[in-house]
Amino acid sequence: MIFFSILADESSDVSHKEQLALCLRYVNKEGKTCERFLGIVKVNDTTSVTLMASMKELLDEYSLSMSNIRGQGYDGTSNKRGELNGLRILVMKNNPHAYYVHCFAHQLQLTLVAVAKENCERAKFFMHLGIVLNTIASSCKQMEMLKDVQATKLLEALELGEIATGKGLNQELGLARPGDTQWGSHFKSILNLIVLFSTTIEVLEKIGLSSKCVDDCAKAQIAVDHLESFDFIFIMHLMKVIFGYNNDLCQALQRRDQDIVNATTLVDLTKDCLQIMRDDGWSNYFDTISDFCVKHNIEVPNMDDFICSSRKI
Repeated sequence: MIFFSILADESSDVSHKEQLALCLRYVNKEGKTCERFLGIVKVNDTTSVTLMASMKELLDEYSLSMSNIRGQGYDGTSNKRGELNGLRILVMKNNPHAYYVHCFAHQLQLTLVAVAKENCERAKFFMHLGIVLNTIASSCKQMEMLKDVQATKLLEALELGEIATGKGLNQELGLARPGDTQWGSHFKSILNLIVLFSTTIEVLEKIGLSSKCVDDCAKAQIAVDHLESFDFIFIMHLMKVIFGYNNDLCQALQRRDQDIVNATTLVDLTKDCLQIMRDDGWSNYFDTISDFCVKHNIEVPNMDDFICSSRKI
């Protein structure tokens, strides 16, 4: 008799039809943990009842019994882990020994999303970032323009000796739109935008001048205005630092040999790093922002000036 855990997630094919992907995790006779991809089943919808029926059908195909499940792992969506009618509950009604385990890294991502949504300045930044990314990624032609401009700038920098050459350096970058529940994708988008900052502005200006559509011209100009504001630069670099710490933690939590004791230690270490940044990191952080703004001809406000807030208290 083989006991196993199930790992399931939704996916879609190139025609955007919903599917259920199922993997098994078990311990072999040598005591080693093994993972095997079992298969993909097309589903009409992603309700918990449909997912349950599809998963049972796939297990039956390989003569595997639901009663032998000893663990289940899904993402955080309500149709799979919901407390009342989620897939987790449906499985446990058939087998109370199928304990649910939530991925450490995914818990971190969901926590970051929940906390970040409560901050107005952060929400404004990602709204403006979305305008920039959507404007450039709205067509293949504009994405090709981004690559061409970046390639030209890269060649110029190499000729001037401003950047080094070597294996793995100067790779082609893009500006992909981040996913709401995949906070690591937000970090990657910010990193790429910082590297491609001048390229992005140049492409947006070209879009504004070449587009025959008034709306596209307006969107491109709005995107440039946001990019060249000190507030946007400030939050962009702040998010880079904060997400950088959390990204390191996220990668560590996904290691196969991770355990709860070490995971707790890593969380405490990340919190300590963020607290050190809060207490003593302002000078270095502001110098970084100032250098970036000077490089890209963006005005840096005098932090000693008296500012009268128009916001009502």
